[in-house]
Amino acid sequence: MRPIDLARDHGLSTQAVRNYEDAGVLPPAERTPSGYRVYGETHARALRAFLALVPAHGHRTATAIMRAVNAGAVDDALALVDESHAQLLQDRRTLAAVEDALRDVSPPPTPRSGRFFVGALAGKLGVRPATLRKWERAGVVRPQRDPATGYRVYTAADVRDAHLAHQLRRGGYPLARIAPLLDQVRKAGGVVPLDAALADWRDRLTRRGTAMLAAAAELHTHLSPTPASTTRRAHTGR
Repeated sequence: MRPIDLARDHGLSTQAVRNYEDAGVLPPAERTPSGYRVYGETHARALRAFLALVPAHGHRTATAIMRAVNAGAVDDALALVDESHAQLLQDRRTLAAVEDALRDVSPPPTPRSGRFFVGALAGKLGVRPATLRKWERAGVVRPQRDPATGYRVYTAADVRDAHLAHQLRRGGYPLARIAPLLDQVRKAGGVVPLDAALADWRDRLTRRGTAMLAAAAELHTHLSPTPASTTRRAHTGR
């Protein structure tokens, strides 16, 4: 196949095909005596595998996988695939922890004054006051200060945020990722409007998992040529 033939079969430009070869995504092409590139079925399989890997693992990882395959380092390529699957599993667990925390969030009753001080709130949550101060430094909770005493004062919204953070921490969610989530809660005025965002998150994970299945099939095909292809190589001495 000429570059234009391979490109047309996959809805690409000829320059894109050349770029993929230069990047190591495709094995080096054979050359005619006049220097023109010539591609074969191996290149077509490699390109199909790469195009399937991109939505599953991202462009950078897909490129690294194909470079490893083309260099004969199949174990390295499979290790990259394994890492990507492990990340997807972690993302699923994180989503589940967030959903559980949002579903179970029920802040402790606010005292008559409508305010909690750090010791009282820590006691209600079953954490140390130092933990609440650490969360404050991370931007997870944002208590006000009593103008007369300078003590931290937690409103009902602060109590909600602290309770949600506590649930997320129990689920293994890091503080660096809790703070942006609580920013969304504050902007939305509560947790209910986040349902759509969580549903979209789950859909994206599902699409990525499905793409990984498709990519695995194409990569397996590339790594396991058909008997006909093997026979042709043996017949031609290639």
